[in-house]
Amino acid sequence: MFTDTVGYTSSTQTNEARSLALLRDQASLVRPLLASYHGREIKSTGDGFLVEFESALEATLCAIEIQRSLYERNLSVPGELAIRVRIGIHLGDVVHSAEDVLGDSVNIAARIEPLAEPGGVCVSEPVFGQVRNKVSNQFAKLESVALKGVRYPTEVYRVVLPWSPPEHQPSAPEAATNRLAVLPFANISPDPNDAYFSDGLTEELITVLSQLGGLRVIARTSVDPYKSAPKPIPQVGADLGVTWVIEGSVRKAGARLRITVQLIDVRTQEHLWASTYDRELTDVFALQSEMAKHVAEALKVNLPAQVQDRLEQRALPNPESYLEYLQGRAKLRSFVEADMRAGQAHFERAIALDERNAAAHAGLADLHRMLGSTYYHLPRPEWEALSRRHASRAIELDPDLAEAHASMALILWDDYDFAGTKRELERAIALNPSFAWARFWHANLLADHLDTDGALREMEVAEQLDPHSALFHDVKFNLLVYLRRMAEAEAQLQKLGQVENFGLLYHDCRATLLLVQGDVEGFRQEIDHLEKLLPGRAEIYPALALYYAHSGDRAKARELLRSVEELSPEVRPDSQIATVYERLGDLDATFRWLEAAVESRKLAIQFWRLAPENAGVRADPRFQMLLKKMNLT
Repeated sequence: MFTDTVGYTSSTQTNEARSLALLRDQASLVRPLLASYHGREIKSTGDGFLVEFESALEATLCAIEIQRSLYERNLSVPGELAIRVRIGIHLGDVVHSAEDVLGDSVNIAARIEPLAEPGGVCVSEPVFGQVRNKVSNQFAKLESVALKGVRYPTEVYRVVLPWSPPEHQPSAPEAATNRLAVLPFANISPDPNDAYFSDGLTEELITVLSQLGGLRVIARTSVDPYKSAPKPIPQVGADLGVTWVIEGSVRKAGARLRITVQLIDVRTQEHLWASTYDRELTDVFALQSEMAKHVAEALKVNLPAQVQDRLEQRALPNPESYLEYLQGRAKLRSFVEADMRAGQAHFERAIALDERNAAAHAGLADLHRMLGSTYYHLPRPEWEALSRRHASRAIELDPDLAEAHASMALILWDDYDFAGTKRELERAIALNPSFAWARFWHANLLADHLDTDGALREMEVAEQLDPHSALFHDVKFNLLVYLRRMAEAEAQLQKLGQVENFGLLYHDCRATLLLVQGDVEGFRQEIDHLEKLLPGRAEIYPALALYYAHSGDRAKARELLRSVEELSPEVRPDSQIATVYERLGDLDATFRWLEAAVESRKLAIQFWRLAPENAGVRADPRFQMLLKKMNLT
């Protein structure tokens, strides 16, 4: 058996101390399991193990138990602290030499391990023949592969684990003839800490290419997974539904850059265009425009004159400010408070170096909103004012910056200025038709105004642009449930599960589905699961109160509600409290908390306007008064 930790090398470059601590955690979990299945640890490979077993059955059962234990551990920790390993097993003769084992069988096991998915187990055909009738798990045969350094083709099987998503069967993206993915550029700089620059260049190139006429470019969040878990180009094409892929590398040495780029046709794997650029850092903006031009020529797509003018005439920050901005954006993506605070410092330094850096102002607008709404770093009026100031300044400096218009749209949304929100979102989409988040927010705006057909169309576009966004799938699922399009909702739930690896949002949505279907005890089981994922979090109590309201224990429901009502207004889930009171038949309390939700900007208005179970609330004249306060009709 060979085991290997997914993404360990890149993780050590980001946070070496954390990576070493996780490695120790992994060893403390894995070693006792090896011993319990009579495994002999031959050696540690740094971030994995080479292990010998007395039987193929014990090796396979041990591998399944390792992955089960890691899966259960990962449910209770933040994503950046998850441990995922690949395991490969082969059966054959070996030669013992001192403290090592040698031979072809060892080499084959080492080559099988990378074929496993993160969190998965792959076994060779000899192992499969020994264990297939002795373990409860099913096996899925992979395509025959020629393993490097192994003379004959090897048949390999994937162990189907019950908590893993179904095997994805790639299909040629015949209908996606206008879709392109830019894979994360590899950082080959002497300093591994320069990875932020290659990541930033990836994101900037996505933004520039998104403005090409008739081209749909996949969002950064959906290409990020391929940085730590690369896949063959045909698999990437099938996963993302794209026809073309761009990949490349960046070497930054001081102010000198060497960037290699290649454009690949997924269907033929032919290189449509490739180039190497040796430039100074000061040329990076012109370089982005040049690459976009070359891609447009290779794909024979339109580079609109106004886009070309915009790229050539945009106000450019000085290089030092640009580097600080890129580091800020890299931190902003983690959604971890400490990283976001560090990102704030980078954005502020970027503005200190060049006050006219519009992108840094847009970054600060987003950051203050995220820190304020998620971590409550300032009272709402203060963080809203900071967000508004920086978004306004970004638009003033660069009226063609799509991100700034999207940031302003959310600020106006909180003001219940829906005409302004619509104007800003439409401007952001016009500037960047592949801006998945702008499409997603626009879809929600349409749904809030009861244009559900338009909302679903726009959500479909957002989902195609960012197919790995769990939140997109989550919101679309809920809208389908409100509309009682249950077959479509169940299909959407499965998509969400596969994208999110059946995590928090999946179980939350499944709870919703079971309650609508009348399975109150199934709903309670999902709440129990969520409680394990969110120990001690206030969000669980309204859900538990809802369970007791449906199961007839009204006193218990009210008791739980009282504990939630005592929370501070920043964290109190006003809209969910109103939901429980509605189920208890207390309309006066329902409207008291709906009023509070309107004031706190927390009213889940789609649920209240669309879900059939809220028809009684909608029939009350007080609901029309609430809508009027929100500038809705």
